[in-house]
Amino acid sequence: MKRNCSMSPRQVAIAYGTLCLFTFTIASAFAARGMWMVLAYAVLESGGLAVALLYYARHALDHEHIALSDGCLLVERVQAGACEQVRLDPYFTRISLPSRQQRLIRIESRGVSLEVGCYVSDDMRRKVAGELRAQLRASSYGSQWR
Repeated sequence: MKRNCSMSPRQVAIAYGTLCLFTFTIASAFAARGMWMVLAYAVLESGGLAVALLYYARHALDHEHIALSDGCLLVERVQAGACEQVRLDPYFTRISLPSRQQRLIRIESRGVSLEVGCYVSDDMRRKVAGELRAQLRASSYGSQWR
């Protein structure tokens, strides 16, 4: 599950550079005619846009990854470049479906509680929770009879 971003960080940098070039070309023409306030406004506008685009680019690659393997449920979250991994025992893991009060999928196991699904729609959350619950149930029954 990943954030829905239309541009990669590289594309954001290219778009910002192009916009700054266009803005400062026009502002320089006005400054050459003695209207310095247009250049000051262009600097202020470009600075504000830079802050917003840096935030966007920093979070463009955020995602959540859930993997169920033999004897381990791995939940990995990448947010602003920081990676957090939690390993849970699938036999003791409980999945709570999203409800009106709780919008995210809650995963609980032996005192550890996580909420995932913040990057997808409500329908997709319910689908993921149902599939995860079914897979956990299947893996628990399979390991119980070995």
